[in-house]
Amino acid sequence: MTLDTSPRTYRFLPADILTSGYRVVGKIMIASHGAMGMLNDSTHSAMEINDARMARLHMPTKLVDHFELVRMMKRQVHAVCMARREDLGPQALVRGGYTNVVEYPVRIATSMFEVEGTMELPGRFDFTSIMTDGSRNFLPVFNATLTAILIPALRVESAGILVNRNLVDLMALLNQRVKPEN
Repeated sequence: MTLDTSPRTYRFLPADILTSGYRVVGKIMIASHGAMGMLNDSTHSAMEINDARMARLHMPTKLVDHFELVRMMKRQVHAVCMARREDLGPQALVRGGYTNVVEYPVRIATSMFEVEGTMELPGRFDFTSIMTDGSRNFLPVFNATLTAILIPALRVESAGILVNRNLVDLMALLNQRVKPEN
C-alpha cells in the first residue's frame, strides 16, 4: 500500500535511532498510534527513516553519510529516542491501557547502551512480565538518558525512549541501590 492510496493520515516525526554500530537521525513516518504503534506493529519487521543522517557510534558527531531513505530491521534497533513524550503515541497505548500507573526510576542495559529514566507500570514492578508478557517489543522509558557503554561521549537525553526489550541485558530499579557504608 502506498502513501497515496492509504486511508490513514501519516506524519513525520524526528527520531534518533540507535543500532549496535550506528546512530541514525532522521524522520520516521507514523500513523495515529505514534512511534510506539509503528515499532510494535508485528505485521512489519522493517522500518524506514527519511532524510537520514548516519554516524558511527565511536564517532557520534562525524557524519558518515546522508540518505533520502534508510531501511532497517526493527529487531536490530536498540533504542529510538523521541523529542516529545507525545510522539510515542496516545497515552492509552503507551501506558498499555492502564490509567493508574506507578512510576519506577530504572536503569536498563543492552549490550551497547545504558538507559536511565522512568517506566510507568500498572502496579508493582515485575521484571518477568515486563520482559515476556504481551506483544510490545519496545518499552517506553520517560525523561531518559541514553549513554553508549564503551563511548561515554555518546549521550542522548530524551523525553521518551523506546527500548527493544529483546536486546535488554539487565534492568535495575534506581531506588534499590545499595547505600555506601561510611
